[in-house]
Amino acid sequence: MTFLERLGNWIWDPWLLGGFLLLGLWCSVGTGFFQLFGWRRWLGATVGALLRPKARKKGDGLTQLQALSTALASTIGTGSIAGVATAIFYGGPGAVFWMWVSALLGMMTGCVEKTLAVRYRRKSREGGWEGGPMVYMTQGLGFRPLALVFSLFCVTASIGGGDLVQANSIAAALEHAFGWNRLAVGMVTAVLTGAVILGGIGRIGRVSERLVPAMALLFLAGGGAVVLGHAHALPEAFSAIFQGAFAPKATVGGGLGYSMAAAMRYGVARGVFTNEAGLGSSAMAHAAADVDHPAEEGMWGIFEVFVATGLVCTVTALAILTSGVYDPQVALATLEAGTVEDAMVGAALSAAAFSTVLGRWGGPFVAVCLLLFAFSSLLGWSYYGQQSLAFLTGTRRWTGLYRLCFLLFIVVGSVGDVGAVWQVADICNGMMALPNLVALLLLSPEAFRLLRAWTERGEESGHIPRKAAAD
Repeated sequence: MTFLERLGNWIWDPWLLGGFLLLGLWCSVGTGFFQLFGWRRWLGATVGALLRPKARKKGDGLTQLQALSTALASTIGTGSIAGVATAIFYGGPGAVFWMWVSALLGMMTGCVEKTLAVRYRRKSREGGWEGGPMVYMTQGLGFRPLALVFSLFCVTASIGGGDLVQANSIAAALEHAFGWNRLAVGMVTAVLTGAVILGGIGRIGRVSERLVPAMALLFLAGGGAVVLGHAHALPEAFSAIFQGAFAPKATVGGGLGYSMAAAMRYGVARGVFTNEAGLGSSAMAHAAADVDHPAEEGMWGIFEVFVATGLVCTVTALAILTSGVYDPQVALATLEAGTVEDAMVGAALSAAAFSTVLGRWGGPFVAVCLLLFAFSSLLGWSYYGQQSLAFLTGTRRWTGLYRLCFLLFIVVGSVGDVGAVWQVADICNGMMALPNLVALLLLSPEAFRLLRAWTERGEESGHIPRKAAAD
C-alpha cells in the first residue's frame, strides 16, 4: 500500500466516515428528519417551483436553477460513473447501501450547509452575492484560521480532483470510444472551458443551466433502459447490497470476502464525492443564488443530494450489479493479487454494463455522458478554486493566473497517468471537510432556527421578506 493510500485511509476511516454520518444524523434529528417527513415541502419548493414558471426576479445573483445547476455541475462528475464503479469494485455491493445512507443523512447536512451559506453571504465586487464555508466560518464563528485551512485545501482539490481527474477521464473516454488523440482532446477541452470560466459565475451559471439538466436526463434514460433490461436481476442485486452492507465479512468464494468496513469506507467516501454534502464546495454556488430566505435555498441543498446520489449514482450502481459484468470473486482475487491496473474497473466497468443492453453503442454512450459530466465539473470546480484563492490571498489579482494554471492542468491531465490523483482528491476532500464539519456542527442551531421560521410562515414557495435572512 502506498503512502497516499495509507494517508487517505487514515483520514477517512474512521474519522471522516463517522464525522459525516454523525453530523448528518445530528442535522436530521435537529430538523425532525425533515428530508423524510417534510418531503412535500422541499419537493414543492424545488420541483414545484420549476413547474410553476414565474417572472425573473430583479434581485442580484444567479437564479435558483442556475445555482443548483452550477452546484450539480461539480457534483455530477466522473464520480457518478467511474466513482460508483470503483466503490463497488473495492468495497463490494454493500458500498451502495452506505452510499445511500450517506445520501439520506447528507440531505440535511446539505440543507444546513446551503442555509448557512446564504445566511452569512456578502455582496461581491460585481454586485452579486458570494459566500460559502470560508465566509460563515469567519462571520458566523469568528474564526478566520479555520476558513484559511478550508480555502487552502479547496484550491488544492480544485486542481487535483476537480481538474486533473476530470480532464483525464474525458481524454481516456474519447480515446477508448472513438480513438481520438488525448492531447488534442485536452487542448480542445481547455479552450472550451476557458471560454466559459472567463465569463465568471454568471456565464458558468447560464451554461450549467442548459447543460446539467440535459446531461442528467440523458444518463438517467440510458441507465434506466439498462436496469429495465435486467429487471429480473434486481432482487439479487438488492440482496447483495444489503448482505454486503451488514455482514462482518461477506464471503464470495475461496475464503475471500468484502468486509463491512470496506463497504462503509468506499460507500460513504464516494457518496460524499458525488453529492459534496458536508464538503463545503457546492455551498459557494448556492450562496450566489437570488433567494428571499436562507432556508429556501436549503431546500435546493436537499434536492441536490437527492439527484446526485439518490438518482444518478443509484442508476449506475444498479446497472452494474444487474448486468452481470461485475464478478465479485474476480474483483477480490484481483485485489488480493495486486493487479488492479489490469482489471476492468471504473468507467470501463460502467461501459460494459451499458453495452449489455445498448450493444456497440454502450461504450460511446458512457463516453459521451462522461464527457458531459466531467466538463460540467470543470466549470463548477474552477469557480470554487477561484473563490477560495481570493479568500486565501485577500485579493483577486491572482484570479487570471489561477485560470491559466487550471486550463494548463486540463491539458496535462488529459495525457498524464493520474492513478494517484484519485487518492490525492480523497485526501484534499477530507482536509476540506474537517473544518467544514466542525463549523456546521457549531452553527447548526442557527440553521435549525431559520428552517423553523421559514416553515412556520406557511408560505409554500418560501416568499419571505428578504430582510428576514438577517433576523
